Amino acid sequence: MNATIKHSIRQLAIWTAAWLVTTAIAVFGPTFIWEGNTALSALFITINLAVGAGMVFANIRHVLSLDEMLQKIQLQAMGLTLGVTLIAGIAYSIADITDVISQDAEISFLIILMGLTYLSVLAILNKKYS
Repeated sequence: MNATIKHSIRQLAIWTAAWLVTTAIAVFGPTFIWEGNTALSALFITINLAVGAGMVFANIRHVLSLDEMLQKIQLQAMGLTLGVTLIAGIAYSIADITDVISQDAEISFLIILMGLTYLSVLAILNKKYS
């Protein structure tokens, strides 16, 4: 792995960790830190969005630092993840709307599905192409 790829992975990890921290602060801050202050909540949601944009651009820079084969693997993994998440997410939402499931559809389940799909497809494709 060359230095450019290592640097892009490090940058992506930093941006992802920062996004995770700002997400946690935006979610738990109103309950545990600033007790429902709407202005602070709006501020941290805005910060979270800005850091999320930084994470997206770090991901773009990372993919562009990869060779053609690794870019192909990333594109396929992202495409399959998008398809699975879109189809499952809509079905999950419809099941909630039509009361097929008793609980409300929660985004956290969709995020877990997205992460597991992406990691699984990456592992399969890396094995296939290595």
